[in-house]
Amino acid sequence: MIAVVGGGSWGTALARLVALSGTPALLVCRTADQARRMAAERRAVGYLKGVELPDGVSVGSLEDVDSLTGADLVVAAVPTRALHEAAEWMSSRLAPDTPFLSLMKGLDPVSGLRLSEAWRTALGVPIRFAALSGPNHAEEVAAGQPTATVAAGDPELCADLQRLLNGPRFRVYVNDDLVGVELCGAAKNVIAIAAGMSDGMGAGDNAKASLITRGLAEMTRLGVACGARDATFRGLAGMGDLVATCTSTHSRNRRAGELIAEGLAADLVDQRLGQVAEGLWTVRSLLDLAASVSVELPISQQVHAAAFEGRPIERCMESLMARAPVAEE
Repeated sequence: MIAVVGGGSWGTALARLVALSGTPALLVCRTADQARRMAAERRAVGYLKGVELPDGVSVGSLEDVDSLTGADLVVAAVPTRALHEAAEWMSSRLAPDTPFLSLMKGLDPVSGLRLSEAWRTALGVPIRFAALSGPNHAEEVAAGQPTATVAAGDPELCADLQRLLNGPRFRVYVNDDLVGVELCGAAKNVIAIAAGMSDGMGAGDNAKASLITRGLAEMTRLGVACGARDATFRGLAGMGDLVATCTSTHSRNRRAGELIAEGLAADLVDQRLGQVAEGLWTVRSLLDLAASVSVELPISQQVHAAAFEGRPIERCMESLMARAPVAEE
């Protein structure tokens, strides 16, 4: 049995995918009310409204699931800001050396750590860790549309995940560069906010394509300085997820950028979206990490300036365009 902690869009889509592959899944929702509704209606509520739950998905909540020790795999699908709360709940319910998969993308907003580091620290128990990342919008995965993804972390666990999840609509690759895969997932959301800001100010396709391309260079510089491989940033977790997040109508981070360009305060974006735009919770930690390894992130700096320092979007774009000309990396 696979236990998925987090009944949002991606957690629900993953539980559904697992059940359709023939493995029972327990979806652990935040509240008992949400769990009761999903169990009774056999449909997702809220984020993936109308998506049917297969018979292999059972539903519980943080309020009534007393143990995860019977799970063959525990999957974390909560917002990064909820990591410590979820870890406190999980720590007394996990068996030692439990296989642990994170679907989350970002940095711990409390400590600034990568999520594998933050989970291991917060749980206080040994876990075999892997992260799943790629162009995997939950809406499309739940609808059975084809995509590819990459699993990184514990090699044995990644091989197990490939066998469990790989199928005709969901192709799974493995990658031994956990640092790179995690930093891709964190940085691409910030670049997607910049792309959304560009859309919101009507800057055109050329501007957005330039932001995506230079954003990839920015992400790669940071990753390499932190010990990742540059090839990871050209793969599914990097370029693949970056393109999807910067261009899709499903992307909450791209939409967050649009809303900020329209004048909405950053602290109201999640409320307007009804979901979490992880890039807004990540950008400060990302800039701090970059400073610690002496890497400059000009696009991310302007995202922070627009979202949290009150700088007009037009001035942010002007600042990027006025940078001294250099050779392309």
